[in-house]
Amino acid sequence: MAKRQAPSGAALIDGPALARAARTAVEKDATVSLLAIDLDSILALNTEVGKPAGDRAIGAVTTTLARAAAAEGWTAGRTGGDEFAAVLPGVPLEQAFLRAEKLRAEIGDALRKAVAERRCTASIGVANYPRDAKNADELVRKADLAIYAAKEQGGDSVSLTPGENMVLRSSYYAAAQLGRLRTLAERLKKKEAVVLREALDDVLRKYDRA
Repeated sequence: MAKRQAPSGAALIDGPALARAARTAVEKDATVSLLAIDLDSILALNTEVGKPAGDRAIGAVTTTLARAAAAEGWTAGRTGGDEFAAVLPGVPLEQAFLRAEKLRAEIGDALRKAVAERRCTASIGVANYPRDAKNADELVRKADLAIYAAKEQGGDSVSLTPGENMVLRSSYYAAAQLGRLRTLAERLKKKEAVVLREALDDVLRKYDRA
């Protein structure tokens, strides 16, 4: 799919403007994905290192997300203190999930440079219209639910709306593979989603070097 062109110097907008952008996208496009992005443990960072470190972390996410939005033709905004979101018009769920994984890694790299004093990461929730929601307001709510699911995985992760993870996964993997994954996750005492994310990170690193 060809990338949409964003205006030069695209910047983050506020929450109400982003909600309007989501409604417009849902009205115009057959499919729209929404990424909800949240910093992990920002309160601990502010408390243990200091608010300037928290401000640097916010700045790192802002810059990284704005750059991605400008390159991809998204509309992105800051919806709260350490909460961000991006509207991806015309992007189906599977493609949005994979792009969210790459964005999570990009944000992680930026945070390591901005806040060397303490590990800081971000989690991303992914929801899609019309697969997860019938309208823009419901799309936002489903993306928020996906964020909670990512946090339950321990943070630094990407999650779909609860209930959709297995549907997406079973579309790509055979039953025998899923059985082996379950056994491996039990042996490692990790969630299956965490093991899959580690494997995806390895694959992305492999082909990034190619």
